[in-house]
Amino acid sequence: MGHSLGGNTVSLLLGARMLDPDDDRPKDLSDSRVKAGVLIGAPGIGNDEHFAEWAKTNYPVLYYTDFEQMTGTGLIIVGDQDLNPNFSNRLSYRADAYSASPGGNKTMVTMYGAGHIFGGISGYDAAETDDENPERVATLRALVWAYLRSQLYSGDSSWKNAVNALENGEDPMAMVETR
Repeated sequence: MGHSLGGNTVSLLLGARMLDPDDDRPKDLSDSRVKAGVLIGAPGIGNDEHFAEWAKTNYPVLYYTDFEQMTGTGLIIVGDQDLNPNFSNRLSYRADAYSASPGGNKTMVTMYGAGHIFGGISGYDAAETDDENPERVATLRALVWAYLRSQLYSGDSSWKNAVNALENGEDPMAMVETR
């Protein structure tokens, strides 16, 4: 499980590829021991149209992200307010691990009202938390635990129960998609 660039690391363990601009050898960091991964606010695909100059300068390797080989099972969590123009002007940038990878074992949770810190996952009083919401943090935590439990323990219904509770609530905090 990883947030932001940590989510990028998880995507690599699930099979995503990146090329170092100074080293054209293929990089496969996938690990078959990883049974399921969770990417929270992970970087997406860089391209000439949507990848910001600041990111090209400071994180050039992210320009070469490719999710076409990310065949591992994954939960991708995105915030519907997670837009950082230093990386991309495209709101769907953080959802690329879901939309650009092979389907069949991917789930995406879109957290409503969530920016990059998802309500305070790095700490409620952390300076970078601009969308503080303890209820959102608790919901995210419960969804992640339920997902991992159901992925790692065959027959466990935690994920199904969590999604049902989320969808049947009066004011859902998130939407779940699976492909």
